[in-house]
Amino acid sequence: MGHCLRSRIVRHRHQSDLGLILVLKPRIAVVVVAYNAQETLEHVLDRIPSDFVSQITAVIVCDDASTDLTHEIVLNYQRQSTLPITVIRHSENLGYGGNQKFGYDWAIRNSIDFVVLLHGDGQYAPEFLPQMLQPLLNNDADIVFGSRMMARGSARHGGMPLYKFVGNKILTRSQNFLARVNLSEWHSGYRAYRVASLMGVKFHSNSNAFDFDTQIILQMIESRQRITEIPIPTFYGEEISRVNSVKYGLQILGHTIRYRFKRHRAPSV
Repeated sequence: MGHCLRSRIVRHRHQSDLGLILVLKPRIAVVVVAYNAQETLEHVLDRIPSDFVSQITAVIVCDDASTDLTHEIVLNYQRQSTLPITVIRHSENLGYGGNQKFGYDWAIRNSIDFVVLLHGDGQYAPEFLPQMLQPLLNNDADIVFGSRMMARGSARHGGMPLYKFVGNKILTRSQNFLARVNLSEWHSGYRAYRVASLMGVKFHSNSNAFDFDTQIILQMIESRQRITEIPIPTFYGEEISRVNSVKYGLQILGHTIRYRFKRHRAPSV
């Protein structure tokens, strides 16, 4: 799917003439999903690379009706920071998937070219924002996933609990088989999208819960978007997991099985 980057005109004076050179400047947004992240959110924002800030059009902090001081903390941070922060506070909890939908809709409405999903709990490294975006900027991919499983041993060394590591491996292998792809991980929340690709799928119809992430992968596979993975470090701190692992596993397997049967029934082209 083609996509025309927004641009600005920069004037340069040459020895022989005065010319206009068109410099492509992609509009990049970082969508930070946050819920009760008062202990971690400032540190996450602090870790966005300073030499990358000039390339960012907007940092959208989506506070999903937190019951702690997340909103007050990010407003205070916004007043003191050079980051182009926009703070959104939902009046009711939209859920992990619903919060993403809001962020992606914001990106579409504001003519953003590329959007990166970042978690406010610090589980994914903001230092890797440039690496996440580079395949998109190079036009080598439409979606980039940060994978904790690409580097052997990295996930466990970063503190991923054994039961989550084993479950991740089993689910990823099963989903790869069902969807006929070869991703190293389906369950990372560190993702970057070409906004034109988001506009090409019906992500609004997806779940508002954690299984949203699997549903949008399946939509991107079905629409034949180019997916690239990059290795990222793993960090498990003291954040509270809000995922019911058994329920989540059954949900995402159900989505993938339905996708497989849907593709199997589809007429050959």
